[in-house]
Amino acid sequence: MTPNSSSPSAPPLIRLEAVSKTFKLPDGRVFEAVKSVSLDMAEGRIFGLIGKSGAGKSTLLRMINLLERPDAGQVLVDGRDLTRLSKRELRETRQGIGMIFQQFNLLQNASVYENVAFPLKLHGNRSRAEIEARVRECLAVVGLTDKLHSYPAQLSGGQKQRVAIARALAPHPKVLLCDEPTSALDTETTRSVLDTLREINQRLGVTIIIVTHELHVVHALCDHVAVLENGQLVERFDVGDQATPRLSALGRELAQEQVREDILKEHAARIAQAAEPTTRAA
Repeated sequence: MTPNSSSPSAPPLIRLEAVSKTFKLPDGRVFEAVKSVSLDMAEGRIFGLIGKSGAGKSTLLRMINLLERPDAGQVLVDGRDLTRLSKRELRETRQGIGMIFQQFNLLQNASVYENVAFPLKLHGNRSRAEIEARVRECLAVVGLTDKLHSYPAQLSGGQKQRVAIARALAPHPKVLLCDEPTSALDTETTRSVLDTLREINQRLGVTIIIVTHELHVVHALCDHVAVLENGQLVERFDVGDQATPRLSALGRELAQEQVREDILKEHAARIAQAAEPTTRAA
């Protein structure tokens, strides 16, 4: 069965061409994590990769910056095939691809300032003033300028994740890869982090690719989604497209989530409209 396709008007920022990845298990068996997946991702969009545990979504995400090198296929970012780059060229290219992890991956003995400054000191010849200005700019984007000199142990889970987002933003990336960034957070904190990611996409034009098993995250954040099952691409569609039939159980579940959300919004609007005359009279 051919997956649903979406043809963006602009050339894709990210193109995966028949990428595959296998892992050798301790007992000697071979696990096929990703099986010849081809996928285009347009610039400026928020793209969700969803699937059950073991579907291959995190492996596929990590191929985009070659943290996992495919056994076969090509990974093209902004027209460059990462699999053909030298180590130096790959390091330079990765500066344009930020990554956010589930467990934050902050340096525990470093301040918030030092964590966000780390990639700036690692690459390039920036002055201390330039680094400080960029760190403050990134912390302002995520709303944490008051935590400049705090340490990770003094922060909540949501604040840690927003520091991780600021660190990923520091080198001016065109792409943010997010691997289950909200699965360790409570509902309210998740909403705050999603709002931050949405603002980054809208204000800065950063393309966001997010792996998640939480359908409400896809519904709240993504405008396009790809569904993986057993390492294979099953379908892809625009989240707001209710006309195209869904091919997967997860796709149908996401469509039902959209219908429920639309009903709740309509109900809330009717309540607000009914309350208007009372408010005016008061």
